[in-house]
Amino acid sequence: MERLFCDAMDGLQPLRFAGVDPRRPLVVAGPCSAETEEQTLATARRLAAEGVRIFRAGLWKPRTKPGGFEGVGTEGLAWLRRVRRETGMYVATEAATAEHVAAALDAGVDLLWIGARTASNPFAVQQIADALRGCDLPVLVKNPVSPDLELWIGALERLCNAGLRRLGAIHRGFTSIDASVYRNPPMWSVPIELRRRLPHLPLLCDPSHMGGRRELVAPLAQQAMDLGFDGLFVEAHGAPDTAWSDRDQQIAPEALGALLRTLKLRETNAAAGELGALRAQIDRIDDELLELLARRMAVSREIGRYKRAHAVPVLQSHRYEELLARRTAQAAAAGMAPAFMRALLQVLHEESVRQQLEEA
Repeated sequence: MERLFCDAMDGLQPLRFAGVDPRRPLVVAGPCSAETEEQTLATARRLAAEGVRIFRAGLWKPRTKPGGFEGVGTEGLAWLRRVRRETGMYVATEAATAEHVAAALDAGVDLLWIGARTASNPFAVQQIADALRGCDLPVLVKNPVSPDLELWIGALERLCNAGLRRLGAIHRGFTSIDASVYRNPPMWSVPIELRRRLPHLPLLCDPSHMGGRRELVAPLAQQAMDLGFDGLFVEAHGAPDTAWSDRDQQIAPEALGALLRTLKLRETNAAAGELGALRAQIDRIDDELLELLARRMAVSREIGRYKRAHAVPVLQSHRYEELLARRTAQAAAAGMAPAFMRALLQVLHEESVRQQLEEA
């Protein structure tokens, strides 16, 4: 099945738009939600002034819990038409149902995206694919909320089987129960494998949902470029601090303009691109290691507090010896030198003891 799907993907058309430089990353930007006509138009004008050519705004907002702002609905389609008319920008919105698709098509929306929650539901994706059958509209699919590559590919396959050929993927990170600096940890290995499996599929990064905080948008965008992503899908709002949804992760249009001007792009020749991607993988793995170490030390501090409360000595030599023997054996089985693992564990143990002593 994978081979047949990859063959079909070879026939995809590029995600190209008149007036958008194909030599630069594709940028789709706009507010998380279209709130009012004035807010939508004002944000679009400022983004257009920064050179952004594709404007995005959510009209139907699937919220995690009821009671929050769930979008203005079809009323906002007229606002998007006005954005296109007055700025010359292409306009995009999210579709979560066949009814959304019908309304967007009737309004002449230029691009649709399928959100993470919808992509997680094959029934919903199939209904959208059926509603789009026979259309020549670009559609971007966000990764499902869980790191399930097959589910992500399955959503793209359903659209491909419906005859759509202008497809792309958006990596927005994955939901995690563990504490993290990110709202949705990147888990870069998943989109890297998607790129390996489907090399002709355009791949965009959503650093807004991934980071969850506006100060993380720029570094995540650069990381995506380092990994060879084809573009960015960014939430930009005219007044981010007063946004009706996801205010913390939205940036001002001028901030996005500065980000795009300072973005460093990798060399395009194959050798440099491959080496850069490999090095970027090492950087991303190191980032994940640092996150894991921080979580490990947090548990060590909890252990220190427990030992203090129960009058247990901080240093447990037998526990350390058991750990050392087990982990060095695992390291050897994985092709790593036991001496390396012993040295690494010694450093980790010393830091864990130090942190426990601070709590004890």
